[in-house]
Amino acid sequence: MKKKKRLKKEVIYFFIFLIPIPLLIFSSYKIFIYLDELNKTNKIIEQIEENSEVIEYEPEEEVIINSEEDKNTPYWNYIKMNLIDVDFTNLKSINEDTVAWVKVEGTNVNYPVVKTDNNDYYLDHDYNKNKNSAGWVFMDYRNDPSNYGKNTIIYAHNRKDKTMFGTLKNTLNDSWFNNTDNRVIKMSSSSNNTLWQIFSIYVIETTNDYIVTDFSTDNVFQEFIDLVKGRSVKDFNTTVTPNDKILTLSTCHGSTKKLVIHAKLIKIAEK
Repeated sequence: MKKKKRLKKEVIYFFIFLIPIPLLIFSSYKIFIYLDELNKTNKIIEQIEENSEVIEYEPEEEVIINSEEDKNTPYWNYIKMNLIDVDFTNLKSINEDTVAWVKVEGTNVNYPVVKTDNNDYYLDHDYNKNKNSAGWVFMDYRNDPSNYGKNTIIYAHNRKDKTMFGTLKNTLNDSWFNNTDNRVIKMSSSSNNTLWQIFSIYVIETTNDYIVTDFSTDNVFQEFIDLVKGRSVKDFNTTVTPNDKILTLSTCHGSTKKLVIHAKLIKIAEK
């Protein structure tokens, strides 16, 4: 009887110690893959920095989108801010899918943007078009970077290593919001340089209702504006109308939610 009990204990101990070994191997493998992809991503970022220059400047000629904006809103302070300009010649030689460069103040987001014929490819391919779970920053395939439509959408992963859109969560902090210089997004494309004023930031359970690019009427677009503006966790004191064009940034927030930022076009300089 004692031998049977001892044997049973030995079997239990054997499985207790044996089971974690495959888990340990699997976990170690996942960590290795993550670090390897992070290393590759950082090398790509270094390559991009060597082959590009982001210049801040005040354009000699510019178009202010709405000269009739309410004088009491922050709009009139933001349109005085500099634009960014990028020469895409070297970047396009690395990746011909490059269509823009986006910079979000108060975050690490300062990357070239790519675009292809679907919204899946750059979820798991890097800027050099190699398989990489970090993906890259990409524009919705339905958008036109040379002639912005009603809602231009840019996606990227929320990386814990703070690459891609990993620091967009900074925008949820009071310290980010309280620095009013942060409340703009700067973008450059081969055709133009633009400034976008943020008017809504929120976290929501995954939904497709904010990634609409076309609207049948101004009333439908106004309903969309009211929807996404009403979700904002901060009050940006910004007027948005159907005459405006919107830039949307989207990334994951946890496993089931999305962090979303909306901004309206306030200044454009043709190149």
